[in-house]
Amino acid sequence: MPELPEVEAARRAVEDHCIGLKIVKSAIADDPKVIDGVSPKDFEASLIGKCIVSAHRKGKNMWIQLDTPPFPSFQFGMSGAVYIKGVAVSKYKRSAVKDEDEWPSKYSKFFIELENGLELSFTDKRRFARVRLLENPVAVPPISELGPDALLEPLTVDEFHQALSKKKIGIKALLLDQSFISGIGNWMADEVLYQARIHPMQITSSMSRESCELLLKCINEVIEKAVEVEADSERFPSNWIYHSREKKGKAFVDGKKIDFIVAGGRTTAYVPELQKQSGPQSSKASKKQEKSPKGDDVKETESDGNSSSDMKETRAKKPVGRTKEEGHGNRDEATKKKTGAKRKSGSDDVSFTGSDNENDSGTAKKPSKRTQTRAAETATKKATPGQNRKQSKKSK
Repeated sequence: MPELPEVEAARRAVEDHCIGLKIVKSAIADDPKVIDGVSPKDFEASLIGKCIVSAHRKGKNMWIQLDTPPFPSFQFGMSGAVYIKGVAVSKYKRSAVKDEDEWPSKYSKFFIELENGLELSFTDKRRFARVRLLENPVAVPPISELGPDALLEPLTVDEFHQALSKKKIGIKALLLDQSFISGIGNWMADEVLYQARIHPMQITSSMSRESCELLLKCINEVIEKAVEVEADSERFPSNWIYHSREKKGKAFVDGKKIDFIVAGGRTTAYVPELQKQSGPQSSKASKKQEKSPKGDDVKETESDGNSSSDMKETRAKKPVGRTKEEGHGNRDEATKKKTGAKRKSGSDDVSFTGSDNENDSGTAKKPSKRTQTRAAETATKKATPGQNRKQSKKSK
């Protein structure tokens, strides 16, 4: 997902090309999952005629300040991106928009045209982003719940060490917690821990002041470098684990083998030879199989403001749109199959366990007349051979 460097690159692009210009046209997508709390019509009306004053960012959130409120605010989610037509803006690698694609993209959620003809679009293919219209973005969630910005509000060594000493969780999980430090996501956490030679599951309270100082130094250096190159990953230093972290299987950095585990709920790349765990061992570390679980990128556990219901929706197994009646119908079919299987195997019992014939207390309801008739027929068939022959002679 876009992290601090990607969002900062978008903010700087808006600042460099859009400040002081009036909005003459707007188009907001009719997508209530992304456009949060306001109708497209009202959103569009609030933008027309307004002048862009500045662009701000905290963590992985950005908002555009207009000459009068309310202001459009962007929570980038997993694939949100800002595009300015004719301007090279750093593109997140999983972004859906390419230079040759239609403009504005069919994935555009927020589109404005400025008085000089410049056009800006915020796109989101995977629909985990949130676009809001807010009177004061910093005073309400998700921005009001964020911890200090990793770039704009750096902690001192003493503050960092003291904060870590009070926690008893894995260091990567803490770095992903946006209420602790905002802006660090999955790839950045892997990078800073690799550069500092710290195991992702190292318990924070066991880390020395020296380790904390080194980690804080690496956080600052990685962020500064990524921002300096406008989040263009092709310009990241060649010795960064970033370039190899998505090569599942045999992956190496500087000749050292990369292993993959789950830490902080996310796929985590680290180098066991260099990043060794010391002190208390975390039982939550789980070695990943060769094949990483599908949808791992969707399993977003970072506290960036996305609701847990959105995450559950992505991981849900059942088909979308199934009605309650359809659900009962499917269970009825399953019950029939189970019952038929028992009859074929020679079982005399007709089981209703697990079907919709159970009441709330779990006690089976009384069988229907049809069921009683079938049971009687079964009992008749079980009559002794002698009885069957006598009945046959009488009939003759």
